[in-house]
Amino acid sequence: MADFVQTTYTKSAVRELSAPIADIGTFDGIVSAVIAENPFGCTAYTYQGATVDGVTRSQERYDAKIVYEDTELEQVGDISAQVETVAAFSAAATELMGNAALAAIIGGTAVRDTAKDTFYCKLKCHDPSGEVYYVTFSRDKVRVSSYESDAIVGAVETWADTVPELA
Repeated sequence: MADFVQTTYTKSAVRELSAPIADIGTFDGIVSAVIAENPFGCTAYTYQGATVDGVTRSQERYDAKIVYEDTELEQVGDISAQVETVAAFSAAATELMGNAALAAIIGGTAVRDTAKDTFYCKLKCHDPSGEVYYVTFSRDKVRVSSYESDAIVGAVETWADTVPELA
C-alpha cells in the first residue's frame, strides 16, 4: 500500500481580540477596507481563463439574534437568522423585529440582542509570490491560514496593528 507524502507545509495563526468588534457596520467596514485598499499587497491572478482580484470574499456568515421578553422582561424565547451577506443580516433582523405574528406565537416582545450577534467573513488572498492564503475575520478574532511564508502573517499583523478594533 502506498504512503501519503507531505507535499506542502501550511500554517495558521490567530489573533484573539481584546474586545469583540462592536457591530456589523464596523465589521463590514474593516473587511471592505481590506478588499478596497489591499493592505497586504495581494495581486490579481487568472483562474480558468478569468481574472480574479487579489483579495476576494470566499465565505460569509452572519447571525442576528433576537430574544423575546414578557411584560416582566423575562426571556420567554429567542430566534436567530443566519444569512450570507451583510445586507441580508440587516434585512432579516428588521423583518424578525417587526413580525408581530411571530412575537405572538413565541409570547413576548422582540428585542435585539446585538451582543450575541455573530459575524464571519473569510477572504481569499493571492500573494505576489503566487501563494494563496486566507484571512478570516470573526467578531472576536482574526485568523490567517493556509500560508507557508512567515512574511504573509507578518504583513497581516503589521496591518492589524493599525486597526484599533483589532487590538
